[in-house]
Amino acid sequence: MSAGDCALLPVVGGDLTVPLIDGSQTRYINLDYAASSPALESVARHVTEVLPLYASVHRGAGYASQVSTAAYENARTVVGEFVGARQNDLVIFTRNTTDSLNLLAGVVPGETVVLDIEHHANLLPWTTDAGRVVVAGPTIEETVQRVDTELASRPAALLTVTGASNVTGERMPLRALATIAHRYGTRLAVDGAQLVPHRRINLMLEGVDYLAFSGHKTYAPFGAGVLVGRSDWLDRGEPYLKGGGAVTAVTTEASTWRTGPARHEAGSPNVIGVLALASALRSLSELDPVAWEGHESALRRRLSDGLSALPGVHVHRIFPDSTDAVGVVSFSIDGVDSRLLATVLSAERGIGVRDGKFCAHPLLERLGISGPALRASVGVGSTGDDVDALIDGVSQFIADGARGRYELIDGQWVAQDDHRPRPDWAPELDPEHAWYGCAA
Repeated sequence: MSAGDCALLPVVGGDLTVPLIDGSQTRYINLDYAASSPALESVARHVTEVLPLYASVHRGAGYASQVSTAAYENARTVVGEFVGARQNDLVIFTRNTTDSLNLLAGVVPGETVVLDIEHHANLLPWTTDAGRVVVAGPTIEETVQRVDTELASRPAALLTVTGASNVTGERMPLRALATIAHRYGTRLAVDGAQLVPHRRINLMLEGVDYLAFSGHKTYAPFGAGVLVGRSDWLDRGEPYLKGGGAVTAVTTEASTWRTGPARHEAGSPNVIGVLALASALRSLSELDPVAWEGHESALRRRLSDGLSALPGVHVHRIFPDSTDAVGVVSFSIDGVDSRLLATVLSAERGIGVRDGKFCAHPLLERLGISGPALRASVGVGSTGDDVDALIDGVSQFIADGARGRYELIDGQWVAQDDHRPRPDWAPELDPEHAWYGCAA
């Protein structure tokens, strides 16, 4: 048995069956980990265990509140250890990666340099008068040189980059970028949304000053995010949320703001989301890093090679000299509407992939992709059979087209005569509200 043939860790929904438009049922094949990963079964068990003791944290004398507070605060230690945080780094809980990066943007005391290949979460917060966009070069080596040249000519307070592309999975050379940034007195922030769920990162060893990532991409439901990094900017910066818990004293004329994580965590936090994230990181920390990387690398290679061998299929890359990537592959097919193929794969084969521009419009423009593309992504719950099912489905579509009939309604393909049942708690959704994200 080779690497990638079996799942590394069991996930909730790993044996889920879904209906097809022909009336049959099939195992759901989740190849959309890059959008939101399924919860680990260990996380689901932990959430069930802690829910009876769930209570509001901080300032509560009740037993449940005391237990919840202790678990919530201990989660900071779990997160810090998982990402190799420095002793004095802060671990701040947020809603998601986007929230974390917007928080950081509010405390940076100066200009920021960002690359044009970023996800919108690590682009839009910096496209202000204090933000400078560097166009990535044709290679990683040239991109690093352009960053060096930019900072040498005009130092900035912060350089912020993706850890791994959400479009192609390609990793950036964080240690080299940190060395360059620190040479000019610049700090390095990393959007780790696609890196942390796939590879271990060590802030101290890599020289990363700030790291943002999300629980929902790291096998933990309930929507908790994290910002980890140096305390001085965060302790001096404007509180991200103003409200209870962020202050030590309040009058109608003035307030005294806390330092530390509480300064930016006003209001009642997402306790269960934070505990779910800590549980997921504990499970991931038990994996052999070599086996973890080998599992996803084998699946990604199998996926990329299989798709590239099909007629008219183009697997997208940013850099020809890239040698390391996480389990994310985006592709387009000559003459094929990616949205239609995604709909057909779901309706006829029970395969879930992502279609659109993946909240990375400038990057897709750079890659010469004018319309939506397709993205398949894997993780610790993925198998070789999952990858092979997608390759077979794409191959069959290229050869024979769709088996069912589909209609384009408000920019989205919809299967006609679609009588697939839905749970009572999940009624039909108006198409106007279903695909409003970064698809167009």
